[in-house]
Formats: sequence, structure tokens, C-alpha cells
Amino acid sequence: MLKWALVAKGWPRMSTAQKVLANHGKSFYWASIFLGRQQAEWAAQLYQFCRYVDDLADGNLRARESRLRAIYQDLEKGEISAGTDTYLENFLALAQQAKIPLAAARELVAGMISDQVPAAIGNQDQLLRYCHAAAGTVGVMMCKVLGCDQPQAQSYAVDLGIAMQLTNIARDVLEDAQMGRRYLPASWINVDAQQIARADSADYQIVASAIDRLLDLADKYYTSALQGIPMIPWRARFSIAVALRIYRQIGVQLRHNNLCWWRGRTLVKRRTKVRLTAMALLDIMPRQVPQHRTELHRALTGLCGVSSH
Repeated sequence: MLKWALVAKGWPRMSTAQKVLANHGKSFYWASIFLGRQQAEWAAQLYQFCRYVDDLADGNLRARESRLRAIYQDLEKGEISAGTDTYLENFLALAQQAKIPLAAARELVAGMISDQVPAAIGNQDQLLRYCHAAAGTVGVMMCKVLGCDQPQAQSYAVDLGIAMQLTNIARDVLEDAQMGRRYLPASWINVDAQQIARADSADYQIVASAIDRLLDLADKYYTSALQGIPMIPWRARFSIAVALRIYRQIGVQLRHNNLCWWRGRTLVKRRTKVRLTAMALLDIMPRQVPQHRTELHRALTGLCGVSSH
């Protein structure tokens, strides 16, 4: 209903990218309505490309890995070649307009290529590097979409991406296990993906404890990301604060529901989104931004958007 109310108030009809965002990234779409028209469209286009790559990685196509590698190679060249698909072509046009670093897009695609071998994360450092590839890179790219050029801002954007990906993993433990993937580090939990997929009551508590630890880790990155909100240009600041609060709420609800991961996904209801949107007004006031905590990126040395010091 909200999207049609916006059209009635004078917004242009939804583009293809915005429809993809509205249908598949409801929390992000909700947050995007507080952006200006151009930034909202660019954010939707970025989401559409990331969604395409993610769907390709998780799909049933036999040639999905070779297609991902072809996308990676085109991103290395930074130009359209014969056979370039429309999604990549549109993204390259966006990257040129918004000055998005293609190194971040390459790391994103490399993370999706790594998912072609069923994930079995060994330790927390490996988990954080995967989360950077899957979502920290998106934070780096969003900085450009939002016109946020301060170098330190990328560090906080990476933190928000990592926090959101940790939340995704916590929410999707059962679904990922059914695909043969276990992102909960082996150093935390001695249960493989096949065991988790069976959702045996004997494993309920051990998996729930690992998810609880995952959410504790996510909270550290959300807290850091929240500190960096004032570095975002004023027009976009509220949108990112809304997205942060809504996504963080997934973990809050998981805990409120006693971490019952075997019951499937946790969703944030519309009335809760409205409440969190109002609360986000508290996050956008000007304030001094502290020095980024370098220990949060200790495992990420050499990756896009990560400071060398």
C-alpha cells in the first residue's frame, strides 16, 4: 500500500529495479522511500544487481559458476563485452554514474563463487571475511550511491554490511543448512549442515547457542555502524538509520522467540517497521564521530573499503 501512496503523492511510477527491491527486499525498500528520487533509483539498481548475483549463486542452473566467473572477468575489464548480460550492463552504467568501485563488485561476485562449494566456515575470522564479501562490499558501493565520500565512512558502511549479513545468517540457519551450507563457525559448534537440516530436537540448544553468539557479534558491528551515521549526507542519513534499526530487529525478535531457528525465518511486521522508523529520528542528530575501532577489521586486512591502519 505504501508504494502506491507514494505514487499518488507525485512520485513517478516504480522502475523495474524498484519493483525488484519492493518484492524481494521489503525492509530495504521501506528505507529507500526516504531517499531522494535519484538516490532511491540508484539504490534499487544496486540492489537489483546484487540480487541477481545472489540468485544466480543460489539457483539451479548447471552453468551458474561459469556465469559468475564470466561476470567477474567482465568486472575486471570494467567494460561490456560480447555476451554481457543486461544486469551487468546496467550495473556498469550505474557504476560509471555513481563512481562505484568495481573492486567491491568483484569481491561480491568472488564471495558468490565461493558459495558454489557448500560453505563450512571454520572460524570467526573466516566468517567475517565471508560477510564482508557478501555484504560489506555492498556497504562500500552504497557509500558512492549516497554521495558519501569521507574515507572513514567506508569503514562504518562495511560494519553495517557485516552486521546485516550476520543477521541474515542467524535468520536463515535452517534454510542454508538445507542447501548444504553451514556458516556457523566449526570453532563454535560441532554440528554439520546435514544435522542442522534435519532439525533434530537434540540439536536445538547447541545451534541456538551458536546463533545467540552470532547475534552478539552482529550487535558489535551494528553499534559501530550507528556511530558512523552522522558521516552520511543529511538527505540519506535517515534512510540508513531506518534500515539499520529494521534489520537489527530481526535478531531482537529471534531472541524474543527463544531462538527457535527450526521454525524457519523471522519477519518484521509493518507496524514494527513504523515504530522503528520513528525511533530512527534519534539516530540522525549531528554528533562527533569517534575513531573507527580497528579491531573490528582485524580479520579483513586487504579487502575493499578496509583501512590499512
